[in-house]
Amino acid sequence: MTTELDASGVARVQARTVRTLAAGQVLGGVAFGATVSLGALLAADLSGEESLSGFATASVTLGAALCAIPLARLAGARGRRFALTLGNVFALVGIAIVILAAALRMFPLLLVGVILIGAGNAGNLQSRFAATDLATPQRRGRDLGTVVWATTVGGVLGPLMTTPGEAVGAAIGMPPLTGSYLFSIVAQMAALVLYLIALRPDPLVLAQRIARTAGSAGPVVESDRPVAARYAMLAVASSHVVMASVMAMTPIHLSHMAGGHGGHGDMTAVTQLVGITIALHVLGMYGASPLFGWLADRAGRVNTVLVGLGILVAALVTLTLWPEQHAAVIVGLFLLGLGWSAGTVAGSALLTEATPIARRPRRQGLSDTTMTASAAIGAVLAGVVLDALGYGALALIALSVVAITAALSPLGRR
Repeated sequence: MTTELDASGVARVQARTVRTLAAGQVLGGVAFGATVSLGALLAADLSGEESLSGFATASVTLGAALCAIPLARLAGARGRRFALTLGNVFALVGIAIVILAAALRMFPLLLVGVILIGAGNAGNLQSRFAATDLATPQRRGRDLGTVVWATTVGGVLGPLMTTPGEAVGAAIGMPPLTGSYLFSIVAQMAALVLYLIALRPDPLVLAQRIARTAGSAGPVVESDRPVAARYAMLAVASSHVVMASVMAMTPIHLSHMAGGHGGHGDMTAVTQLVGITIALHVLGMYGASPLFGWLADRAGRVNTVLVGLGILVAALVTLTLWPEQHAAVIVGLFLLGLGWSAGTVAGSALLTEATPIARRPRRQGLSDTTMTASAAIGAVLAGVVLDALGYGALALIALSVVAITAALSPLGRR
């Protein structure tokens, strides 16, 4: 098959692959958005302790960390389609367990379900790497950014579905705070069918065949730059841990501001406040990713990482100075998403181009494991910091991670 594909044929396959991955990210974003919005609230409700609310986000990231390397190895051995669909299956099982845990009011069971949803998210995360398998160096950042951008639609819709989801869930007798998971189930099943049918030929399998037949030629083969690859992993991980730690505690902080502390206040007002704020945050995460992909292609990967770190500084300063102002929290969360987007898109592109095709799945899996495991630890510690010192102090502490990553940026140019 590969001998019949010239450069234009590969380009057509790449364009179709990016469209398929983008559609899958729309559906995956709907499913994951509900967990982002409601996970901390469910954890606090079932455990009875707000200091344990960070365990929901920690469990999501733990599940992604545990499955990132196995899914990447499966992708290397059997292709991206197999790994992505297996992630969808994990997520579907996890959603069912979360609903059951809420019905039985079992906090440990909730964490098991959220871990499986995180395992499914590991597949979603690897979609961005699938977009680079057949991409040329001149378009790698833009193709990656396009797939990340597609998550905007589902990622914004997911949090906004919390209020109507609660209405639907209440009408059919579902436990509180689980109604929007109905939409997640439908979206995950649709994504699974999409990947099975449309992700053909498999981009990684085709890229591996081209690399074997073309030797050192062709757009999919790159030189090995391990120092730059390690910095790329650091840039992606630090952007993610800062974003995830602060974002995980924002629903709890907003519930206090809306009068929902200790179970008091209008829960509908709380879910609306959380849904709107997180939706805008997700818009920041994904909406500008094509722009950052273009910037990474034109201005360089490391320069774009530094732009993202600068935006993260602006976000954290805003949240440190005005933690009790809802408008400031919205602005801070939006900027937090923008900074994450720049760091993740540029860092992922740098990791791909600094790694030859034969080693990419392994390094990409290691990068996602490092990213999600550090975010899991950060989310747990964030709950403790929020309970002891407050939301503003949490943002201030996160600044130190940004500073270290910026100071080490020369390593990315090796």
